[in-house]
Amino acid sequence: MMIILAEFFVVILKVLWAFVAAGAKWVVKPKEKSVAGQVCVITGAGSGLGRLFAKEFARRRAILVLWDINSQSNEETAEMVRQIYHELDTPLAKDGPVGGVEEVPPFQPQVYTYVCDVGKRESVYSTAEKVRREVGEVDILINNAGVVSGHHLLECPDELIERTMVVNCHAHFWTTKAFLPKMLELNHGHIVTVASSLGLFSTAGVEDYCASKFGAIGFHESLSHELKASEKDGINMTLVCPYLMDTGMFKGCRIRKEIEPFLPPLKPEFCVKQAMRAILTDQPMVCTPRIIYMVNFMKSILPFEAIVCMYRFLGADKCMYPFLAQRKEAMNNNEAKNGI
Repeated sequence: MMIILAEFFVVILKVLWAFVAAGAKWVVKPKEKSVAGQVCVITGAGSGLGRLFAKEFARRRAILVLWDINSQSNEETAEMVRQIYHELDTPLAKDGPVGGVEEVPPFQPQVYTYVCDVGKRESVYSTAEKVRREVGEVDILINNAGVVSGHHLLECPDELIERTMVVNCHAHFWTTKAFLPKMLELNHGHIVTVASSLGLFSTAGVEDYCASKFGAIGFHESLSHELKASEKDGINMTLVCPYLMDTGMFKGCRIRKEIEPFLPPLKPEFCVKQAMRAILTDQPMVCTPRIIYMVNFMKSILPFEAIVCMYRFLGADKCMYPFLAQRKEAMNNNEAKNGI
């Protein structure tokens, strides 16, 4: 009994110390780590957050491996990355052997593009093997690719539900299984899960999307615990949960108009900047904006009916309905055009 009490006392001290350490980071900003020369795989790199992540890592001289199902948009991202590399391509100076200064050619990072459908595990595994053979072992994995069906549950074809679950959730299993073994062997790496605030709390009309993001977060958290249990402290994980962003994915989504000025759709550039800060300081989780932390906490302690009341007050209970209506109208227009 005394041993258990002693261990419990130590646990309390460690918990308190964790709070102190977390608070200290608000005062003294942790130093960002260097990713120069490290191989970084980004899924869904052809557009949206994936493209922005690629540009941010390029500015830090990482070796970029871009995956996307669309080869044209992926190549467009790669060209932007090459332009950034070119802008960074300035000679470095160091002291010469006789006190002079000589120019040293800087490290030349490269960008590689691969067409990969992360919704098909055979495509993931074969592309991962190509990356290992042509580029080398992967240091950083950004699981970013995502889709949304844009249908009410009873109107959504089963194939689209399956596609949402596979791309937004199952693909994380396959990419991780492809690259984690070497990370474990070297005790070095970083895995980033780009999820969503809709993986922390849900709303009506996007059941498949919410389920896929809840699943991705559950996978991420379980894997984080597994790495801790294995004492692989050289492998870091970061969970990224942004609020609604102005990327067009949920175009038309609206909360109550009186509340919207206080919670507008976020600029994707801002979200990626916040995520990069978290990644480079090995922060386990980042929610943007910070109010998402509070909302997630309140969801955990409030009765369900209280949450429903808050949703209705904010206009969050039916915020996806305008988006769903627009998607339905667009599909009907396309079907009408194809029928002409």
